[in-house]
Amino acid sequence: MSDLSALARSATAWPFQEARALLDERLKGAVPAKGYVLFETGYGPSGLPHIGTFGEVVRTTMVRRAFACLAPHIPTRLFAFSDDMDGLRKVPDNIPNKEMVRQHLGKPLTSIPDPFGTHPSFGAHNNARLCAFLDAFGFEYEFQSATEWYQSGRFDAALLAVLKHYDAVINVVLPTLGEERRQTYSPFLPVCPDTGVVLQVPVVERNVAAGTIVYRRDDGVLVETPVTGGHCKMQWKADWAMRWDALGVDYEMSGKDLIPSVELSSKICRILGATPPMNLTYELFLDDQGQKISKSKGNGLAVEDWLKYAPQESLALFMYQKPKAAKRLYFDVIPRAVDDYLTFLGKYAEEGDAARRLDNPVWHIHHGQPPVEDAHLSYSILLNLASVCNSEDKAVLWGFIRRYAPGAAPETAPILDRLVTCATAYYRDFVKPAKRYRQATPDEAAAFADLAAALAALPADSSAEAIQEAVYTIGKRPAFPEMKAWFKACYEVLLGQDQGPRMGSFIKLYGIAETVTLLDKAARGEDLA
Repeated sequence: MSDLSALARSATAWPFQEARALLDERLKGAVPAKGYVLFETGYGPSGLPHIGTFGEVVRTTMVRRAFACLAPHIPTRLFAFSDDMDGLRKVPDNIPNKEMVRQHLGKPLTSIPDPFGTHPSFGAHNNARLCAFLDAFGFEYEFQSATEWYQSGRFDAALLAVLKHYDAVINVVLPTLGEERRQTYSPFLPVCPDTGVVLQVPVVERNVAAGTIVYRRDDGVLVETPVTGGHCKMQWKADWAMRWDALGVDYEMSGKDLIPSVELSSKICRILGATPPMNLTYELFLDDQGQKISKSKGNGLAVEDWLKYAPQESLALFMYQKPKAAKRLYFDVIPRAVDDYLTFLGKYAEEGDAARRLDNPVWHIHHGQPPVEDAHLSYSILLNLASVCNSEDKAVLWGFIRRYAPGAAPETAPILDRLVTCATAYYRDFVKPAKRYRQATPDEAAAFADLAAALAALPADSSAEAIQEAVYTIGKRPAFPEMKAWFKACYEVLLGQDQGPRMGSFIKLYGIAETVTLLDKAARGEDLA
């Protein structure tokens, strides 16, 4: 056993806990008969990849990496599986040529012309978007298409197993359905040879030896069709179980809303003689009102929104933290996520102990090789710098940064440069519109004047700690019943907001002379807006 493998045995980070359970409980420490451990993530290509897609793939990847450390002798694979043989039930709102697509409702997505005109089918278009999305983040995966698996015959053995155990399968499903749906339910959905539509029709006869079913069309005509070769697809819960069996999936995550489906599909998988995969159930994301995020409602945060205001590593950290807890996913969580990432990145560089590093989130975010760069400034400090400068210009912020950290430059500090870009965008779109300055009270004005005098008396190269002590001393006067009231006054009067940075660090960045000028204006009652 390697040193890293031994350390992984005792690591407490949740991906290692998942990996140990997979190795010890499911695999019993042995290499599966197929020769590798299979991780899977699913994708419904009727819509575009979204933040939930990222969350599921990045979390699964973290467990896969942890497993590779724990059992380096066992190969692993990750399938990104697209359910592209599903019949399209409604026309998406965000596509062109809706009327053309409407004429093909009910057909598999891979049988519908591409409304964008760039790919052989609508399914192929969205599959390409998925792959481009995953590739942009550098994920290692193997794309798999349901249509190809069905039509190539690779699902045939599992489909015939479902046909063989037809009664047992439907007896698991029927109790979960309404009375009307029970009358017509079949795990097999024939693909009409005339229209290409995926049919939900009653199955009136089964021939296990021939591998066929007989179904009744809406016009009453009986049609016999093979269940193999892409002539039928499965209802989704049975489809999930059949896929687990056919592929030999060992690990798959799913959201809390799919718990009943996981339980039902697991029962079907066992009926087929297979072992269902180990599953991690993650909690759902909530919007700013505490409501479940929905693609159709558009009440959440898209990946491209996050990446406009923060680096992708901060989003990966957001996904890493407490996956089993419901979390608000809205714009106001971004600054904290970025600063948390910077904090963990800084700690990783300081942690000499390899075991502790395995429990640091950045190990999982960067596959054990996080970048090395001094975290010169926090995201919140940059936001407040943009705020007090009233500037959306990167060059203005970099002018202050170079004075604060002479060795820093966009070329030598790429992480910081990305943060500056993101912070200026966040300031423009969220901080600036919400700024509400107020004038100082007489007591506050006197305190600002005294602070200006105290700062002016400090050496120009004073440390952030020395500056903070000067600010803190002013806040001890009787005019402020508690230190919190003093800092609140600083934020509201000087920055136009109810929260702010550590003042010593901020003044060090902004400059003592510039801060003295700002304080003098506040003391005179000038409008700082």
